[in-house]
Amino acid sequence: MATSSGRTPHVLVLNHYAKPLSEPGGTRHVELFGRLTGWDWTIIAGDRDVYSRHRFTGREPHFVRVRVPGYSRNDHRRVLNWLGYAGGALLRSLLRRRPTVVYASSPHILTPVAGWLAATVWRVPFVLEIRDLWPESMVDTGYLRRGSLLHRLLSGLERWLYRRADRIVLVAEGWRSYFRDLGVSDEKLAWVSNSAEPSAFDLRHDRYTPLRDRIPVRGRLIVFAGAHGQANGLDELLDAAAELPEHTFALIGDGIEKPRLVARARAEGLSNVHFLDMIPKAEFAGILGGADIGVHALADADVFRLGASPNKLYDYLAAGVPVVTNCPGEPHDVVLASDSGAAVAPGGLAVGLRKLVTLDSEVLRQMGERGRRFIGRHRSRTAMAGRLQRVLDDVVAERTHRGGGGRVPQRDDRRMPEELGSRT
Repeated sequence: MATSSGRTPHVLVLNHYAKPLSEPGGTRHVELFGRLTGWDWTIIAGDRDVYSRHRFTGREPHFVRVRVPGYSRNDHRRVLNWLGYAGGALLRSLLRRRPTVVYASSPHILTPVAGWLAATVWRVPFVLEIRDLWPESMVDTGYLRRGSLLHRLLSGLERWLYRRADRIVLVAEGWRSYFRDLGVSDEKLAWVSNSAEPSAFDLRHDRYTPLRDRIPVRGRLIVFAGAHGQANGLDELLDAAAELPEHTFALIGDGIEKPRLVARARAEGLSNVHFLDMIPKAEFAGILGGADIGVHALADADVFRLGASPNKLYDYLAAGVPVVTNCPGEPHDVVLASDSGAAVAPGGLAVGLRKLVTLDSEVLRQMGERGRRFIGRHRSRTAMAGRLQRVLDDVVAERTHRGGGGRVPQRDDRRMPEELGSRT
């Protein structure tokens, strides 16, 4: 599309934790915005990794880095990190050319505040993306007391932002009921799931050292890849490793809980558990298919029962790796609909893993292939980029028609994906 001035429209993306493909971590936005047709895009991100807290120094196309303070645990220094990003991102937003749309992504709520301010100054549409239900997730994971002054303030800010967004993008379809209870109209909501592109997850042993050559492997190779935080509930995975000593567990990633988990595994003599550092996305995609089973684990919290859209679940399936997930809702639905693994209740990882490790290798391979086909049809980056494109095109068209006294009917994004409709 082109704007009324004839210029290519430009979307300015505020995401504190966004990463390019050359770095480990969240690449959702570079993969989605990079697939748009007729749009330019710029991502404003922080210059520290959320898990390792290491500072980035390289330059990447489409990325602008904001210098943010460091922190080592969840205390006032992390709040300063959030404030540093929000202030820096707002300043960078106002020093660039006028965008067509400002797109700001959670989890922390200060990023959307900066996005709204930038959109207001530039007088352009504001799209708010919710990747985590803040502050609800902070309450359920024990970081915030419900009913406290801070909780009431954050909840008020949350509702204030929802009222001011031109569109709210949800990564989990199940969250619609949460927004409905807050008085947000369904017409304002759009679903753009987390996703993965199967073609990006072909094994690349010609370029990268295979996963099995990086650690000693006996039995099945079981992989967890992602954040090592309180919300991930990885003690349950270590419990499963203790019950399955004849199989190998590789935990790839970083996070505040990682030192404690490493110490626990060492103290308990879990020689079948190996902790690996974070791996750049392109390299990770090229080796993941060498695993036998992928683990998607989350702590047992009410907020996750509302809905979840886990990147790593889709990564496993895109790589053709069977999955065990202990997260009810959409993760269960995806695994069951694709017949690509085991969907267990919270606390049931060991049960699900015991079921899969006893299966014949050919049966596991077929499970993985079914998951890969499912992701290609229903959760690919290409498909989700198409949904994102409609969101951006629509908010621009609506703003144009409102300026002329009219209103454009919004596309109906409320229908559940048909492949999950019978299971929800």
